[in-house]
Parts: sequence; C-alpha cells; structure tokens
Amino acid sequence: MNKTILILGAGTGGIITAKELSKKVGNKSKIILFEKEEKNVFEPSLLWLMVGKRKPQQVYRSTNKLASADIEIVIGEIENLNPENISVTVKGKEYSGDYMVISLGVEQLSEYNLNQYGHDFYTLDGATNFNEELQNFKGGKIVILVPSLPFKCPAAPHEATMLVESYIRKKGLNSKTEIFHFTPESGPMGVAGKELSGAVRQIVEKKGIKYFPEHQITSATEKKLVFSNGKTLEYDLLAYTPKHQCPKVIANTVLVGKSGWVEVNRNTMETNFDNVYAIGDITFIPLELGKPLPKAGVFAHYQAEIVAHNIAQKINKKNDFKTFNGDGQCFLEMGDGKAGYAGGNFYGSPLPIVKMKKPGFFWHWTKIWFEKIWFFKYF
Repeated sequence: MNKTILILGAGTGGIITAKELSKKVGNKSKIILFEKEEKNVFEPSLLWLMVGKRKPQQVYRSTNKLASADIEIVIGEIENLNPENISVTVKGKEYSGDYMVISLGVEQLSEYNLNQYGHDFYTLDGATNFNEELQNFKGGKIVILVPSLPFKCPAAPHEATMLVESYIRKKGLNSKTEIFHFTPESGPMGVAGKELSGAVRQIVEKKGIKYFPEHQITSATEKKLVFSNGKTLEYDLLAYTPKHQCPKVIANTVLVGKSGWVEVNRNTMETNFDNVYAIGDITFIPLELGKPLPKAGVFAHYQAEIVAHNIAQKINKKNDFKTFNGDGQCFLEMGDGKAGYAGGNFYGSPLPIVKMKKPGFFWHWTKIWFEKIWFFKYF
C-alpha cells in the first residue's frame, strides 16, 4: 500500500526532503509539498541582490516548478496542523498522511517600525528596494542592523556590511560614507567559537566598518536609532534583519517546547509524535556550550537528507538508519569578488570544532557555482 508523506514548507529542507524521497520511494508513496509562496527565493542570493550583483528575477523560480510525477505542490497558508493524526488543512481542505516533515522555517516580522524607515534585506522586496536607494546614494551614514536574536544565517549581516563597503568604495564614495553594523551579539558568529568570531570581526573592522556588538535597539525614527545603552545614531540609509519567530500555526501546537521552537531528537530529527519530523530553522537543538544550533540552510539540507533516507528505510521495511552529526559549513562574502569558507562539527564537545579557510576568489566562485547548481538541479 502506498504511503503519503506531507512535507510542510518548500525552503531548502522541504525541497531536499521531497526530491530525495521521490528518488528513493517515488513509486511507493505520494509526496505532497506545501508552500505559501509562489515565488521560491534562493535566499543566499539576496545579499548579491542588495548590492546590484543580481536582478530580482535571477534569484527566484516558481514553486510550481518543483512538481513532478511523484511530488504534488499545494500553494497556500497552512491553517491547521495536527501531529497526532498527521494532517494539515490548507484553504479549508484537510490532507492526511502517514509521515510528516515540518520544514516551515521562521516567521519574519519587522520590529520598532523598522519597515517604515529601512529595508529588510532577508526579503526579495527589501533587498531590491535597498539596492535602488544604494544606487542613488551620494554619501552619508549607512547602517546594517540586527534588532533581535536569533536570526537565520549567522554570517549574513556581516556579509551584507562587507558587500556594501565594497560597493561604496568602488563608486568612490568611501571618503564621504560611514558604514555601521549594530548587533545584540557579543561577537560575529559566536557559536562557531572565539577564534572564528575574532577573525571575522577583524576582517570587518579592517575594512573601516564601525562594528558595535552588544547594542540592543530600543526605538527608531526615520533618521535616528536609539539603543538600550543610551547610544544614538543618525543615519541616511538602513538595512536590517527581521525578527525571527516560530510560525503561529506551529507555535499553537504541542510540538513547541519551552524554547518557543520545535524540539527534536538532535540525531534523527524526530518529534515526540511517531513518524513526525521537524528540520531546519523551526527546530531548537541545544549544544553543549549552552547555545542552540544556528539557524542555517546547510543544517536544513543535511537534516533533510537524513530524514528522507530514514523515512525511505521505513517504507522499504529496512533498518539501515542514519543520523545527523552536526556538521555544517558556510560561505562568508567579503566583497571584491572574495569570500571565506568556514566549516566543522557543531556537535563537537565541549565546544563546536569550526575552522575558516583562507579567504579568496575561489570560495566566492564556489558560492556562485552552488547557486547555479541549485536552480539547475531542483527547478
């Protein structure tokens, strides 16, 4: 008897899960992939979009292009989710399954009325609009702001600042421009360890960027930011990360623990409900140092492969199960056609074991190649 697999969310994790299952059990299952957005944005490319290295239409594809003989696409908001009977409701229609994989990512919203004064560069429109203002920029103060924690892709705000600095310098505006980066973090990418965090901070500050960690915004106006330590700054152009929280449709279920996120077995990504898994940004996985596993697409990717493999093993009545071991990597765009590359094991004990390769042109072109492969392979 064929099995039905419900995959919630067509981000990195959901796409990988659906495609892997299609290859492994496509003839023995019905795969339904649910997604609220018709435009499927490759989010790493938004950084290039905000500095004019990409045009909007280059960074997304139609979600419906993910459909195949084995994968059904359902576009719409999930209105209700029941992990006990493995069902979801979209546009009033209930879908039931034998397995469920929750990969809904995070719900994003603007705080402190920042959407009125700046640009959320984690969105297609925000990155596009920031670039339009940047092209007309003649000098002044540019701020890249992190208003709250956690946020996905820990490297992204630092990459954004360095890409903007490179753009400004190439336009000959560096003598007329100051670039500021404010964040509540104690240092860049702190979960990866003090050595890597210190190295990234040094790279940022050597570019003349004014970096201010441990700065929590408390209010904003059209041209002014106020922080909890009393510091204020008048600015001319603002880009910011949105607040990240658990999607309401999940937050209201018994899947969510005290962390405010879906808590899972960190090796198998299983929830407390049989045959219900959660992967990616929506999960909370504590590490030994007391902080959670960062929210990053690379983890969703690897977790999806593990979950797809293990579901296929169950469907095929085999028991060669695999586990997620905490490995992960990321690129760090630095501007001027260069990038860094950091990777290692975040389940390391007592601390994550993460190292950064020497920055260079190779890693930048590797990231470009990864973008091209992603669109070619999945769309």
